[in-house]
Amino acid sequence: MKRNGNILITIAFLTSWLVVSFGPALRAETDSVPKPGEFLTLCYHNVEDDDPDQRFEGVTTRKLIEQLSWLQSQGYHPVSVDDILAARAGRKPLPSKALLLTFDDGYESFYTRVYPVLKAFHFPAIIAVVDEWMKGSPGDNIHPGDRVRYGETTMPRDAFLTWPQLREMQKSGLVEIASHTSALHYGILANPQGNTEPAAITAAYDPATKTYETSAAYMQRIEADAEASTEMITKETGQKPRVIIWPYGFYNNLEIATQEKNGMALSLSLDDGFTKVGAMNVPRFLVKNDPSMESYAVQILQIGKVGPERVVQVDLDYVYDANSKQMSRNIDQLISRIHDMKITTVFLQAFADPRGTGLARAVYFPNRILPMRADLFNHVAWQLKTRADVRVFGWLPVLSFDLGKAVTPVMTWYPKSNETKVDPRAYHRASPFDPEAQQKIIALYEDLARHGPIDGILFHDDAMLSDFEDASPPALAAYQRAGFPASIAAIRANPQLMSKWTSYKTRALIDFTHTLATHVKYYRAPLITVRNIYAPVVIKPQSEEWFAQNYAQFLDAYDYVAVEAMPRLENVPSREAAKWMNQLVDAVVKYPNGLKHTIFELQSVDWRKQSQGNSRAVPTEELGGQMRLLSRRGALNFGYYPDDFVTNTPNAQLLHRDFSVQTYPYLP
Repeated sequence: MKRNGNILITIAFLTSWLVVSFGPALRAETDSVPKPGEFLTLCYHNVEDDDPDQRFEGVTTRKLIEQLSWLQSQGYHPVSVDDILAARAGRKPLPSKALLLTFDDGYESFYTRVYPVLKAFHFPAIIAVVDEWMKGSPGDNIHPGDRVRYGETTMPRDAFLTWPQLREMQKSGLVEIASHTSALHYGILANPQGNTEPAAITAAYDPATKTYETSAAYMQRIEADAEASTEMITKETGQKPRVIIWPYGFYNNLEIATQEKNGMALSLSLDDGFTKVGAMNVPRFLVKNDPSMESYAVQILQIGKVGPERVVQVDLDYVYDANSKQMSRNIDQLISRIHDMKITTVFLQAFADPRGTGLARAVYFPNRILPMRADLFNHVAWQLKTRADVRVFGWLPVLSFDLGKAVTPVMTWYPKSNETKVDPRAYHRASPFDPEAQQKIIALYEDLARHGPIDGILFHDDAMLSDFEDASPPALAAYQRAGFPASIAAIRANPQLMSKWTSYKTRALIDFTHTLATHVKYYRAPLITVRNIYAPVVIKPQSEEWFAQNYAQFLDAYDYVAVEAMPRLENVPSREAAKWMNQLVDAVVKYPNGLKHTIFELQSVDWRKQSQGNSRAVPTEELGGQMRLLSRRGALNFGYYPDDFVTNTPNAQLLHRDFSVQTYPYLP
């Protein structure tokens, strides 16, 4: 009782102090707040009275009270799961600035510190519990000194709630009990290099057999866990859980479907942004590092705002070495370089292309289709995410895979000779209209997703068809089914048909990439999609017929369009490069949200030069100048390709001021 009395006094004092001290100062016209029909969700963990342990994302009791008081003063209205489901069903709309409070892991402090605060404010909240940390209650085979598995270590059993405590809080009507899985809140061995990754989304690696968990075994594991958690919470509380909160915030569409079968109405992650009331996935803002009140307020007011993207496209071919010790040194050097750059994203090559042809004859991840040059992608991606603090997008061709003679290649019709054959000057591509090719490429993307901890996909620029392609038999059959004549000659003879045919091919390639993304999302969600586009298509939209690419449609189809802003590649004279770059930006600006959803991809190597090595490098000063031009024009997102970490090309130190999100002014 004394504890609760002290908390009430503290709340009364801090509420008055915060309104006077921070209320007006932390308001701004540009604040990011939930719109009508949306809600903001916050994620807390452990709460301690003093010096909170950041292994458990702790905050102090005092700061929790400060934060809730400030939210209240700013007009936020805490809501319950019942409120959200009622709004979803159309029975009662959510209040303005709706707020959902969640607390992960089921720490004992939720009962001793958080629950009294919730009662004092009369705020509802969700508590997420892990069954294996909750087994039993006092007197039920619990002994002093008992410990439970906690991630990669162990914790005292009494650091977590008991079922009687949960039942007591549930009866108040303020506390909703959510599943945090039955026993998946830990890291599982994910690759031969020894990385441990979230068990709920990772295919386990067995070092004894040097094999990975099969898709069937993975599905069986997550389905069994979902059923066990639902059964345990229902048995102990008398109520079936309606909310699943993913350990570490990671999930995929297979897991969501499994949890929906078990009656989960909401699925909570650690994605960024607000939630529309009808959505299943609920993004949450993670409160960590025991922030000051000023820092907390600024972070809340920035939720959902999109910052600039700074991207480096990395060839794993540079990292790979037959000597494992040298390869480890290469990885460390790459990670250190990317970390020091202070960027946001790496587009990481998932296929092997040491000849530089663009044709994937092997890949860097376990798969069912192509040889594996090395089991490398997972390890490097995880190191980049955890040590360099960047997002990692898997970079794969769309069509340029060596899939053997059983698969039909893209073929070109030559009007002068009336021949149909593979164009030796173009990317060697499998026909997107060949069902066998489609299934093999889908399998490759699925396998990358199963074995790669990716945040997104970069669809390579090989996804193109010229104005004389595709003339293969499967393509011609597809055109006929769509109502076109049986030959490219007949199509090209009619300008109207030619235009429709171009649009048909553009759409077919977009649809195929969407299919690939859908299969990736089975194993990795959410997924950000990026597609390369050639600059001429952006500057002159009529160029679509040369490539079957359309900038306006790409903006609608993908999260980002990566335009190859490479004047040297387009044979633009150096004295006209700035003018050309301005033309490219002018073209992008014409489209609503064009700048917001376009990544300008610059070149750090002049591929026209026949020489090898650093003599082909674009001077870092030139690259930095292009970045400054883009920034002056309001471009939010840019990056470069390729990066040579071995020779420091481009020079990371010189590029830092123009490239790093840390040093360059933040652009809203």
